[in-house]
Amino acid sequence: MHYAIRHVTRFQYTAPIAESITEVRMHPRQTLYQQCDAFQLQVRPQAAVFTYEDHLHNVVHHFSQPAVHQQLAIIAQAEVQVSPRPALPPLLPDTAWSQIDAVAATGEHWDMLAPSEFTTRTERLDALAQELDVRRRDDPLRLLLELNHSIHRTFAYDAASTRVDSPIDEALAHRRGVCQDFAHIMIALVRNYLAIPCRYVSGYLYHRRDDRSADGASHAWLDAWLPEIGWVGFDPTNNVLVGERHIEVAVGRDYHDVPPTRGVFKGLAGSELTVSVRVRAVEDGEHMPADTEVMEMPPYRSMAEQLHARYAETLRAMQLLQQQQQQQQQ
Repeated sequence: MHYAIRHVTRFQYTAPIAESITEVRMHPRQTLYQQCDAFQLQVRPQAAVFTYEDHLHNVVHHFSQPAVHQQLAIIAQAEVQVSPRPALPPLLPDTAWSQIDAVAATGEHWDMLAPSEFTTRTERLDALAQELDVRRRDDPLRLLLELNHSIHRTFAYDAASTRVDSPIDEALAHRRGVCQDFAHIMIALVRNYLAIPCRYVSGYLYHRRDDRSADGASHAWLDAWLPEIGWVGFDPTNNVLVGERHIEVAVGRDYHDVPPTRGVFKGLAGSELTVSVRVRAVEDGEHMPADTEVMEMPPYRSMAEQLHARYAETLRAMQLLQQQQQQQQQ
């Protein structure tokens, strides 16, 4: 499948800020089953954008805005080809659990086995593990498929129930959450009770009508490492295996490693974030359209220019006040 993706992020600050530094993870990964043919990143106000690849081969863009601004817009566009994955075997070998332990003993996937910020063991997680009978039994692949289905059945999708920084206990307490929560809960169960390496995946989903996750937003799922297969993707939000409709952007221990945007700014202001995502299937030979959106952004001015403008406004206000006082005296 060939997809065109447009991801627009806007920050609106309650007051002008003097400086901001931002990191972006929106560039689709190059994998065995996925090819990113084109990518564009635009920033308003304009800034020099730098790129590097982290230790997990995620593409990271970063930039700074040294001048005063009250809005920030980030527009990412990509063209991606996703190929079908081979069918999974009905069962893994009888030695599968011992092979998983042997790989874990090498330390190769140590960071994908250790508890992380959003996948730490809690009392509520213990209760869920007991409820769903999450323990080493049967075939690892069959057990993961069962767990994928159980989380989908046990938790309701509710976009207003949690925040991006919510611990898993919030979703566990109310049995409600979003794709990020479902991925974190399944990762926490798999790492803590099954000792199978697994990683958090951020990306996009080309939606169908029967999908439970929200259209117009990014998506999240998890990969689990299995012997003789490698990384296998599970999407507990929609109770499916990861396939041609999933577009992978970044992998990490949990959401904290791979948010689409991360940044800091200098100034006494609050901020409001709005995000719009569109994933469109395109025909072969069709290319990503040029960005024609009109961005209502203030002119980009340096700190000196900003201070000069404020000084001129203050001076005009003082002159007007003096004129009014002279008229009153006459």
